[in-house]
Amino acid sequence: MVNESYTGEVSPGGDPDVRVLGDLTVTKLAVDPEMSNNCYLLHCAVTDEAVLIDAAAEPERLLELIGGTSLLSIVTTHQHWDHHRALAAVKAAHPGAIVVAGAPDADAIEEQTGVTVDRRVDAGDKVAVGPCDLKVIPVAGHTPGSICLLLDDPAIAPSPHLFTGDCLFPGGVGATFGDAAAFAQLVGEVETKIFGRLPDDTWFYPGHGNDGRLGDERPHLAEWRERGW
Repeated sequence: MVNESYTGEVSPGGDPDVRVLGDLTVTKLAVDPEMSNNCYLLHCAVTDEAVLIDAAAEPERLLELIGGTSLLSIVTTHQHWDHHRALAAVKAAHPGAIVVAGAPDADAIEEQTGVTVDRRVDAGDKVAVGPCDLKVIPVAGHTPGSICLLLDDPAIAPSPHLFTGDCLFPGGVGATFGDAAAFAQLVGEVETKIFGRLPDDTWFYPGHGNDGRLGDERPHLAEWRERGW
């Protein structure tokens, strides 16, 4: 069962939005008025276990969101400062939670946050939440170690759900800050690892702004490559 009331339109200081995917709920919360980062809490109703994707800011709101659930993992999608400012506080409140990040970005995250990355993940690795697995898809370009997390389980939801960090947004890929080689790498990896692998009905959840569907973005891939950002 997938609830139809979810829109994914959240704003800093506003209420979170909740998407129900069978026994798994996805709660989306926006933090920090300046950066408007999205944080996602995935919670399994059967086991009362949860995974937090990007402890971006406002730890008091994130800790309220987590509540008394068993936080298994805190995943940081990439090394940029705006995606892990609350990591130390959330980890301190939940010392048993495993800190997860893409292997090439892990050293930078540790240096910036003072928090040890317990699991340095790469292609083929999985992050568990209850009986569900989030599959790690490395997508380099925005940063060397950016990762996406894929929920693809027909027992949970009929279509795949993908958490993309700053790799993919409605309307284009993430910024590469004028680096042409990084842009070409990012577009190529998004094309092959995301659009080349997943169907049009895949929902994706970015690190900022509204959600999207791959089918709405697929016709524009050539335009993205042409415009060069």
